[in-house]
Order: sequence, then C-alpha cells, then structure tokens
Amino acid sequence: MMSAPVSLAGRRVTVVGLGRFGGGVGVTRWLCAQGARVTVSDKAPPDELADSLGQLEGLDVALHLGGHDKADFLEADLLVVNPAVEPDAPLLTAAGEAGVARTTEINLFLQRCRAPVAGVTGSVGKSTVTAMIGDILATGYTVHVGGNIGGSLLEDLPRIADEHLVVLELSSFQLEATPAVGISPHVAVVTNLAPNHLDRHGTMGAYADAKKNIFRFQNADDVLILNSADAEIVKWREEAPGKAVFFDPGDKPFELAVAGRHNQANAQAAWAAARQFGISRAPAAAALRDFPGLPHRLQLVADHRGVRYYNDSKCTTPGGAIVALEAFGPREAVLIAGGYDKGVGFDELGKAIAHRAKVLVAVGATRDGIAAAVEKHRAGEVPEIVPVDDFGSAVRAAAERAGPGDVVLLSPACASYDMFTNYEQRGDTFTELVGRHLRGDRT
Repeated sequence: MMSAPVSLAGRRVTVVGLGRFGGGVGVTRWLCAQGARVTVSDKAPPDELADSLGQLEGLDVALHLGGHDKADFLEADLLVVNPAVEPDAPLLTAAGEAGVARTTEINLFLQRCRAPVAGVTGSVGKSTVTAMIGDILATGYTVHVGGNIGGSLLEDLPRIADEHLVVLELSSFQLEATPAVGISPHVAVVTNLAPNHLDRHGTMGAYADAKKNIFRFQNADDVLILNSADAEIVKWREEAPGKAVFFDPGDKPFELAVAGRHNQANAQAAWAAARQFGISRAPAAAALRDFPGLPHRLQLVADHRGVRYYNDSKCTTPGGAIVALEAFGPREAVLIAGGYDKGVGFDELGKAIAHRAKVLVAVGATRDGIAAAVEKHRAGEVPEIVPVDDFGSAVRAAAERAGPGDVVLLSPACASYDMFTNYEQRGDTFTELVGRHLRGDRT
C-alpha cells in the first residue's frame, strides 16, 4: 500500500476497471501525463466501453479488454483499482500477496491535493449536498467539485491552489480504500445512514464502517458534521478525532427552487459545511435560492395536461424512494420502482408506497419483492399494483394511469444494472419515453 506520493514516471501501472461509466478515464489520462506506462484492464469487451475508450483516443495506453490477464496484475508496479471492482477479487488478492502496491483514483488525489477538502457521504442526498456546498462556497472562493458526483479532479491538480477549496462526494466504495493513505477531509459531512450496497459490504456494520473513513483520519482541528435527526450517526460524534457539529433538517428553512422536504435537509447540511469556511447566511441563502437541482434527482422533465413527470433515477435505495414519495401529496404519485437487487429489504418502502402512492408500477429484478412488500401493507386495492416486464411498458402503464394533479415518478429504489448501464441511461430513457408518450408516438 502507498502512504505518500511518489513519482509515477516510468512505472508500470495497471488501471483495473475502465468502466462503462468512465470511472477510470480521468485517472488513466492523468497517469499518462505523469509519464507512467499504463495498461487498462477491463472484463468488458471494447464495444461496451465505446464512450470511455473515445476519451482515451491518442493516448499511449495498452488496452487489455474483454477479460483480465494475470500478468497485468503480477508484473505491475502499481494497480489503480476502480471503486466498482470488488476489493477481494482473486487477481487483486494474488497481486497483494506478490507485493504489488494498490491504490485508487481518490487516494491519488487526496495525497496530492494542496487545498482544504470538504467531503460528503451518506446513503441519500450526498450528490445534492455536494453540489449545494460547491455553489455556496463559490460565493467566496474558487471551488473545485468532483469525486463521485463529477469525476476525477486529478487533471485539475495543477490549477488547484492552496487558497482554493475542494468539495468531494465520497461513496462507501471510494471510502473503503482511504485507510491505505490515512487521509480524511478537513470538513466531513454525513447526511444520513440507511441500508445500501449490502450486496458489496455484506452487513450494515461493514457499510457504516466504510462510511466512517470520511472522518476516521481527521485531526483535532477538523470538523465532522452530522445529521441530528439520524439517531445512528449521532452516535458517531463519540468517535470524531476533531470537532463534531450537527445540522438540524428542520431548522429555519431556505427558499429553494427544488421540491421536497428532503431538500431542506440537504440545504441545512450544505449550510453547516459552508459555515466552517466563514460563509454567512445571506450569500448562502442566495446561492441555495438559485440552485436548480441535479439531473436525475427529482428532475421535472414534463408537465402535460396537469400531470407532472419526475425523473429520480439517481434514487437507488428504498430510503431515497421514500423521501421522493414524501415530496408529494398523498395518492398523487404514480410510482415506477424496481431494478437491480442490492440485497436490501423493502418492507419500509412497501409501507410508504401503501400509505402514499396512487399506483405502483413494479419493474426489473426486484419487481416481485417490492410488489409483495406493498401488498403486505396496503388496505384494499389502493394503491393499484401493476407488474410489468420491461421499462417501456412501465412508463406507458404509469402515464396511462395518471390524471390531472398526479405525478408520474420514476424513483426506482434500486440500482440500474439489471436493465441499464447506469442510472443516467435509465433516467435519459425515461425522459425519452415520456416524450414519446406525450407525442402519441408508440414506436
């Protein structure tokens, strides 16, 4: 493991996992700029990586795609592992036993970033909070926003000065690896904690332990910001090496353009972080008032004949879908939910859908599990439960059951990998299908 920056010039570096989502593109480009001898290894074939490969055009990179070659792992000087790759994959284990060093894109960045860092993690809301913090801090600083929300900032390092600020969204997958460098952000925000990614972490304890790395390596002058309404993470203050402060989701509200009580909570978290850098409430309120929201997060994509259509494809947890439902009135939502199974339970989601939704359109690998959870809690025939076999049928069924005053809400509560490359493709497909339906185009 690497604990301090070293020169990468001339070193044999294998990037493990380029990714359909482009997760390995930024670090590959940066490694080439450092003079490293770079190999990219990915199990996916070239045709499935076309977008990512297009961003590497012209670089001196060896591309070993469609499967992994053991030599790329055992003969490398360094492995840079995509967060989506299982950390105990057999070839990674073999490389570790052979003494091959391993790191990640986010660790490479944290080791080299000169500016103070604010990091955000949590089960729900971390992307929005990250973006809100960036907008607020930009009223007084030069700010760089990246991590899980916006890709690698490694190529921006020469332009990141000591007096700038960096805001990073940090997933549990990214945080899993940070003990290797022993670095946590100067200001760490934890929005909440709910079951997620149990297919990867196995237990809630392991999931929470990965999240705690956002503050585990802080110093006495660093700050941990916690949600006072989340009983579990409130306890984390006892483990904070530095100062622990709380944000109250129900504090004095901000004027927001984005819908939902949860966005008030997001704004309070962002404001709590910005205060640590000396930003006063007035400029923070102005920035939050202008905040337009993020694509695929309760994004209004159509308003037709009294029916509003919302793309919340980024919602990949049951807790996130509950939050989305609560943004609208009882029995207003015709909900499309379901997708890849991450091993989390749906009982609480089923209860929320049964009490609040007008219709559930269930789709994907978790279709039957979500439908059964709703059936368990509903009284009578409301909400209507409509199981469908494909995503196009889901959008059509939802649109046909919505009337004036209703919302058609894509808030899947699950990852997208059973039907789509990523949540962005799922959200874009939803938006396209809604447009087709409203035009009367059935093709």
